Amino acid sequence: MKYTIEEIAAILKPSSHISCPDAIVTTFLTDSRQLAESAHTLFFAITTSTNDGRRFIPELFEKGVRNFIVSGLTEELEALAPQCNLLVVPDVVTALRMLGADVRQHFKAPVLAITGSNGKTIVKEWIWQLLRDDLKIGRSPLSYNSQIGVPLSLSMIKDDCQLAVIEAGISKPQEMRRQAETIRPDFGVITNIGIAHRENFGSPRDLILEKFRLFDSCKALVYCFDDEVIEPMAQVYGNLYGVRLYGWSTQKRAGAAIQYRTETQGTYTHIHFTWHGQEALCCFPYTDSASVQNLLNCLTFIYMLEAETGYRIDTDTLSQRVAQLEPVAMRLEVKDGKNGCVLIDDAYNSDLQALELALDFQSLRSVGQRLERALILSDIYQSGLKAKDLYGKVADLLEHYHVTKFIGIGKDITSQKGLFNLDASFFENTESFLSSPLIDTFCNELVLIKGSRSFGFERISRYLALKSHTTALEVNLDAIVHNYKYFRSLLKADTRLVAMVKAEAYGLGAVEISKTLQAHGCDVLAVAVADEGVRLRQAGITIPIMVMNPEPTVFPICMQYRLEPEVYSFKLLDAFLETGKRLGIQSYPIHIKLDTGMHRLGFVEADLDRLIDILQHQQILKAASVFSHLAGSDEDTFDDYTQYQWKRFEAMSSRIVEAVPYKVLRHILNSAGIERFSAWQCDQVRLGIGLYGISVANPEAVRPVASLKTRILQIHNYKKGDTIGYSRTTTLQRDSRIAVLPIGYADGLNRRNRGCEVLVNGGRAPIMGNVCMDVCMIDVTGLHAEEGDTVTIFGDGLTISEVAQRIGTIPYEVLTSVAPRVKRIYYHE
Repeated sequence: MKYTIEEIAAILKPSSHISCPDAIVTTFLTDSRQLAESAHTLFFAITTSTNDGRRFIPELFEKGVRNFIVSGLTEELEALAPQCNLLVVPDVVTALRMLGADVRQHFKAPVLAITGSNGKTIVKEWIWQLLRDDLKIGRSPLSYNSQIGVPLSLSMIKDDCQLAVIEAGISKPQEMRRQAETIRPDFGVITNIGIAHRENFGSPRDLILEKFRLFDSCKALVYCFDDEVIEPMAQVYGNLYGVRLYGWSTQKRAGAAIQYRTETQGTYTHIHFTWHGQEALCCFPYTDSASVQNLLNCLTFIYMLEAETGYRIDTDTLSQRVAQLEPVAMRLEVKDGKNGCVLIDDAYNSDLQALELALDFQSLRSVGQRLERALILSDIYQSGLKAKDLYGKVADLLEHYHVTKFIGIGKDITSQKGLFNLDASFFENTESFLSSPLIDTFCNELVLIKGSRSFGFERISRYLALKSHTTALEVNLDAIVHNYKYFRSLLKADTRLVAMVKAEAYGLGAVEISKTLQAHGCDVLAVAVADEGVRLRQAGITIPIMVMNPEPTVFPICMQYRLEPEVYSFKLLDAFLETGKRLGIQSYPIHIKLDTGMHRLGFVEADLDRLIDILQHQQILKAASVFSHLAGSDEDTFDDYTQYQWKRFEAMSSRIVEAVPYKVLRHILNSAGIERFSAWQCDQVRLGIGLYGISVANPEAVRPVASLKTRILQIHNYKKGDTIGYSRTTTLQRDSRIAVLPIGYADGLNRRNRGCEVLVNGGRAPIMGNVCMDVCMIDVTGLHAEEGDTVTIFGDGLTISEVAQRIGTIPYEVLTSVAPRVKRIYYHE
């Protein structure tokens, strides 16, 4: 991709301020943190309800960027205009799409577009794995399938590409029409239609119609002929638009373009089909139905590619490649390592594009942490580049991302060690590195572990990890972002959102959750005690932090770390004023708590005259906000009382707001209140349990965030009449298989869970006997269960709400009870 700034202006027809007419653009940028090369970058300053991309322009200008697209000029930008190119357009995202569409217009290679509710990324990556030895394939990075991600993906496709594979996702009506106009695909694959984003469409049929808009101008379409939702719509497109249909079937349905027969044998699925008039067999190293469906979409696309373009692959080669398919690493895991290290584990694939994305993730996670950046990298296979050129690019990436220690593992990368001008060591295989003294030298480093599957880098990760306890709490950072955006969508554009990260973000880990929220434009964080806020500041959190339960002794610490305390009594207010006077503080923000009916903490109505008098006659502090807490917003039986609280808050807070000469924000809504009483959102809301996947009004709109998992230590067979555990509380009523799990009440498994269930390989197994401190026992009679198998305490298939209900508590307690000794694994899909 290469444009002059004049060519871009001709496409967009902006109100231009072009001071550098000879500028050349080769890179589109929407995230200022991902700047790689300044001279030829065009920055799109996207404005959202929570962020204004224009505020990053001065910083980018200082780094050498001179080309910007904006939706309007500020005084600061007008001052820069004589020294750079500022293209003013009505809508920056629309401008990005227009340029993406123009890039697409110049492609010589055919374009495949993939959409569907699930499986898009896996199908894209497996097509690449199956065809990369024959064709130069350009593809979307990871899951770049949004209105912004698609044009960025198109801009990254190289001129010598022979096939472009682009993902397309939607979340709202009319988005797919815009995606189709940008991509203009030659071929299409639709994976499936599920419930994702269905809440934004009037009906399931509306969602299906919207998905299919991507294929309006397609020549050919791949889909599952057995899918009773997709197949009728595919026939419509075949009849009305002349799209050639390549439907596949596993049910011998007449009319399918290709028939497959599948059978499971051990850990493989055998797939039988006819190819070039001959019977073919692929041994696929996965057995789950979703993976099988994803592969059949890939195979049918290759079948279609032969028919449409003449590309040809023999069945033996295809079968060999299917057997070697690697899992698509859909997540980066972040976990604690030994000697003060933090590990970023991406140990299942390695290519140049994925490496750059992982290094970018590492750089964002290093902000505010005094950790050197280290990379452990294997050989990169099937890049299409000569070894010197490939590892020269790797060396350039390490320099750009300020990596200070590098471990290269593999014969190819070792042969190019002269290209790396940093603290670098090389090993021909993983075993050599594991047995070397170097593996014990990591200390206070942020270590990215990235390797091809064949190198077995999971052994390195296990060795460097801090905790060997097999019980782990897995935290999905993308689900956090999804839930944050869902609740944000219920608010007005100018309503601020406070995210509650107290109690270690409800037990999930406040630092990682806060970093994720800060990166996605969260306005304010809230903690319970000052120590929690200090830890966040030390970890690099810069947005405002409220302290909800401060004590007078911590006010100096609050001021030192810019923490904003809640004040709920005159005793606390007087102590703050005294501290502020002693330290010479002026206009320090505090948050005034009113008791409108919760009857926990706060000033009551009789206190207001005295409170207002104090606020009006001092300069040490100012009321940044005034707020209250609803006692029963999650239950409609309390709606009358909730109305009563709102009226009291409206009256009490108005007196304070009107009494001072500056702006005071008001807030009363919690998670349930945001969903059920959004008209009362005032200036700000507080998002707590909803952020972590619990919704009282619309459970399908949020995603579960955490899964608590462990493994089976041992299995024994016991006879009917035997007793299990302490105090012999459980007597077996039949001959039974009893499994022992390394999780007990010291890990957060409540003793009230006796008789409740866990998940083992999709089946439910009851907890037998009393829960012990470090272990518990479950009955796996009749289940497919072996020692070492994963057991889910809560997560997919067994929700936190269900677990809480069965032991007579609330989801908050279940989450916050998970003990610190249980390792947290954070992943980004």
